[in-house]
Amino acid sequence: MRIIGLFVFLICLLSCKQIEPREPLNQKKTIFLNSSALRNKQLLIQQERLLMESASKDSLLNFEKSEAGYLFAYKQRASLEIPYPKKGDKVRFQYQIEDLQKNIIYDKKNLGFVNYAIDEEEILPALRKALRIMKPNEVAVFLFPSYLCYSYQGDGDKIGINQPLRFTIERLQTLNK
Repeated sequence: MRIIGLFVFLICLLSCKQIEPREPLNQKKTIFLNSSALRNKQLLIQQERLLMESASKDSLLNFEKSEAGYLFAYKQRASLEIPYPKKGDKVRFQYQIEDLQKNIIYDKKNLGFVNYAIDEEEILPALRKALRIMKPNEVAVFLFPSYLCYSYQGDGDKIGINQPLRFTIERLQTLNK
C-alpha cells in the first residue's frame, strides 16, 4: 500500500511543470488576418477624410457626425414632439443615391417608394441606421462610408467597390402596424 501511495505521490510531483503556450497552427492565416485588418483601418481613415471633405464643400447643410461613423444633415425637420420610430414601426420612404461629388447614381424615381418595418426586415445597413433617426416628413442627407453601403462588393452595376455614398432620404408618414 505504501508503494502505491509513494508511486502516486511521485507521479503528481513529476507531472507538475510549466504550461507552455501553443503556437498558432497556421501562421499564414494570422498574417493574412492582421494585414486585412490594417488594410481596413487605412480604408476607413481614407473614407472618413473623403466624407469630411464632401461635407465641408456643401455650405448649405450643417453636417453632424454620428457614433457609427457617418455624417448627416437635415434639409427639413419635423416637430420635436413627434417621436422617433421604434422597433416594428412600419415606415414609408423614398431616397436617392449619389457619389460624394453629388452625381446621381440611382434617383428617387427609379428606386420608388419603400415600405420597411424598423429593425425587423433586411435592408441596407445605411438605410437602417438613417431611418432610426428620422421622423415622419423629414428630409435628410447622409454621407456613408462603404462598409455601411455596398462594401467591397459594390452593387455589380453602378456602385464600385469600397465606394462611400451620399443618400438623400425623405421619410414619409408612418404606416399602420
